Amino acid sequence: MINYPIKRKPQIKSTNYANLGMTLESDIEASNTYYLNHNIAVIHKKPTPVQVVNVSYPARNKAKITEAYYKTPSTTDFNGIFQGKYIDFDAKETNSKTSMPLKNVHPHQIEHLRSVYTHGGIAFLIVHFKPYNEYYLLKADILLDFWDTQDEEKGRKSIPYDTFKNKAYLIPFGYQPRLDYLKVVKEKLL
Repeated sequence: MINYPIKRKPQIKSTNYANLGMTLESDIEASNTYYLNHNIAVIHKKPTPVQVVNVSYPARNKAKITEAYYKTPSTTDFNGIFQGKYIDFDAKETNSKTSMPLKNVHPHQIEHLRSVYTHGGIAFLIVHFKPYNEYYLLKADILLDFWDTQDEEKGRKSIPYDTFKNKAYLIPFGYQPRLDYLKVVKEKLL
């Protein structure tokens, strides 16, 4: 503490490192950059296929896209290779304290994850429960079981938080990498 001529009460700053103000996807991308830079894995965010329809040219070097559409529904957010195995996964967040709604996952994503899993790839979701600031890796087979047993009329519409606590794997949040999900993959899925 430095005492200046004008006596001021010392200010104690509390620093909250939780999530460092970033989104789940950017935390995963930062982790992927760490994995790539340290020759651990090659995993990238997939670009969303977009069809540009109209471009405005207000100046020669300032082209601006004014109209575009998604070409096809995207599959999942991330894919790559780790220790000779293909990895494919999606990132989801929920504000619920009790479950992750199945409506957060789209049917084309389910079919893509099912296909990857069926062909021997490593497929999963990374789910962030915002109220608890907890990150889980949920294997595709568990997701598919819940998806296949949902019933529009009277059945399941979500995956309970207890399922994540008991059957999914908690991913530690840290500094380098931010979300060390490959540690979980290596210990539990390889």
